Amino acid sequence: MQSLYLLTAVDVRRAEQAGSSRALTIAKLTIPAIKFMTANHNPAGGVMGVDFALPRIEPVEPAFEIKGFDTDIFNGFGQRDRWTFAGAVRDKKTNRSLPARAVIEGAITEWEPDEASPEEFVGCTHSFKEVTHYEFHLDGDELWYVDFWERELRSKRVDYFAAERRALGA
Repeated sequence: MQSLYLLTAVDVRRAEQAGSSRALTIAKLTIPAIKFMTANHNPAGGVMGVDFALPRIEPVEPAFEIKGFDTDIFNGFGQRDRWTFAGAVRDKKTNRSLPARAVIEGAITEWEPDEASPEEFVGCTHSFKEVTHYEFHLDGDELWYVDFWERELRSKRVDYFAAERRALGA
């Protein structure tokens, strides 16, 4: 039977900068949705259209929300950087705490402060674009690995683009 996994803690940090943890200020973490691209075909002589799945994904758009103002975000704003989205996930079946890690190379291109008042912390959402690398691991198990420059798209170590690279002679 499938385990029940419960997210118990999160952190966001620059992957290559010590001391950049946001564990005490982070409010929300958005692990990006993975959606395969499709090509629509609706034959005039057919009975239905089909969206054929392609071995590539739509752009991923991770984000996170911080309570208060995070002035470090403005260092390299709009420039691609390497980030770690970290989580602690409790396996409720075994009661073990497991590491969840997303490694993202992208640029924070949006800074959106919430509407706020003096009696509450303002929240600021930080959104990524230009994501060229994304990987997600749960307890060391690779669930997703996508790299634009390497032309790699894997899930559970299955390479979805290998046949295309071979056909192209790459």
